[in-house]
Amino acid sequence: MYKILMVCHGNICRSPMAEFILRDMLKKRGIEGVEVASAATSTEEIGNGVHRGTVRILHSLGIDCSFKRARQMTRADYSEYDLLLGADSRNIVNMKRIAGADPDGKILRLLDLTERPRDIYDPWYTGDFDTTYSEVKEGCEALIAYLAEKGIIS
Repeated sequence: MYKILMVCHGNICRSPMAEFILRDMLKKRGIEGVEVASAATSTEEIGNGVHRGTVRILHSLGIDCSFKRARQMTRADYSEYDLLLGADSRNIVNMKRIAGADPDGKILRLLDLTERPRDIYDPWYTGDFDTTYSEVKEGCEALIAYLAEKGIIS
C-alpha cells in the first residue's frame, strides 16, 4: 500500500479537497493500492469539519466528506506516509519542522509535480474555491502520472 498525506494550514480547505479529489480519481480509474489522507500544519481547526466552500465543490462532484475532521500532522506521519504533499511553500516549511527534517525527500508541494510548479493559494483568504479546485485537480492529475511513471500504479 502506497500512502499519501495531503497537507495544508488548517486541514479544512485545500488538503481535504486534494484528499477527496484524488480518492475519487483513483476510484473512477480502478486504481488500487494507494491510500490517501490529509492533515494540517496548525492546531487552529483540529476537530472541525471541512469548510463549506470545499464541501460545495465536493458535493457538486458527488463526493461526500461529511465524516472528515481536521487533524494536525505528526512527526510519526513522516514514517507512516510515502509521500507528503503540501499546498504551499509555507506548509512545506512547517511540515519539515513537524517531521524534524526531510531526509528521504518525500515532502513536496502538490503542484511541484505539474509543468508549472507553484503554491495553491488558500481559499480561506481568497474566497476562490473554484480556482483552488482547478489547481488541486491539476495537481492530482500530475500526481497520478507521477505514480504511474514511478511504477507505483499501472
